[in-house]
Amino acid sequence: MGAINYIIPFIILITIVVFIHEYGHYYFARKYKVGVTDFSIGFGKEIFGFNDKNGTRWKFCLIPLGGYVKFFGDRNVFSQSEQQEILKKYNKDDREKLFITKPLYQRSIIVAGGPFANFLLAIIIFSCIYMFVGKDFTPAKIEEVSVDSPAEIAGLKKNDIITSIDGNKIESILEVPMYINTGTSEITSIRVLRDQKELDLIAKPNIVEGKDAFGNQIKKRIIGIKIAPLDDEFNKQKLGPTKAIYYSFKEIWFVTKTTIKFIGSLFQGKGDTSQLGGPIKIAKISGQVIEFGFLAFLSTIAYISISLGLINLFPIPLLDGGHLMFYLFEKILGRPLKQSTQEGFFRIGLFLLLSLMIFTTFNDLKDWGVF
Repeated sequence: MGAINYIIPFIILITIVVFIHEYGHYYFARKYKVGVTDFSIGFGKEIFGFNDKNGTRWKFCLIPLGGYVKFFGDRNVFSQSEQQEILKKYNKDDREKLFITKPLYQRSIIVAGGPFANFLLAIIIFSCIYMFVGKDFTPAKIEEVSVDSPAEIAGLKKNDIITSIDGNKIESILEVPMYINTGTSEITSIRVLRDQKELDLIAKPNIVEGKDAFGNQIKKRIIGIKIAPLDDEFNKQKLGPTKAIYYSFKEIWFVTKTTIKFIGSLFQGKGDTSQLGGPIKIAKISGQVIEFGFLAFLSTIAYISISLGLINLFPIPLLDGGHLMFYLFEKILGRPLKQSTQEGFFRIGLFLLLSLMIFTTFNDLKDWGVF
């Protein structure tokens, strides 16, 4: 598979999720009459762009690995630095367009607008898929239990119907491997329906080297069962708007909960750090997924959008969550943090983000066989 087959899907994917994120900031900035001078997709040298009637420069830049909106009179997006010095430079009309003059709640909404837009995009994509294509509701029946496997030791048997895993209700056969593989505990609790009675069983999955649907080498949690549709029939249903939105929220919550659990496992030294990836891994996944068709690619956009929104809410300076953390301090203290304190936090945030970038890039290159 040529590099171009990875690059084009990656640029499409990253452009969509970054544009939506930045548009969330832009929309609320305009709503609260904050001047926006730049709306950029990518960094570095501008490739092309245009000015709108409000004076905003919309541009696409050379390095498509992010984006930003720049507010009128602000050297850095969402900066509160040197507030009094900044105000002295502008007349009364221009001051009303400054981000720093807006009430705390408006600044908070503008900052949170980016992640909110990412979650909204995911809801729209999932809802459309569930309404117009359908969602699987096939019960998961155990067709085979491997000898001496964790499943057999746990007491699972052929023809058991799996109804929940680790407290998560199983509504689709597709959810069984998903919940097993995203577990972070050494044991997995499984509830099954057997002879019209519910049984709670405990299995200890084996961690094995395997391949995903794209042929990538990964570590998998397996319990040694083969599952099949109940009555050998798949049950795919097109949902109404209300149910579609409900299951979209449910999917977002699952991704959020799984991500937080995974990060927690990393701090505990139990998580698999090889699963962390950056732009190169996203590019690889983008190119692989698109071979499975438009719907698979669309779903990937939704999942990446959730991840982008969630990561940006982490309370790390330089991210949206870091700015929201500063606003929380401002609310508690009744004033913004001192410039020197903010700069100290920003240095810490920059160190953390650069360290993560280096580590994920190393993982990506290792995955490609460079190391």
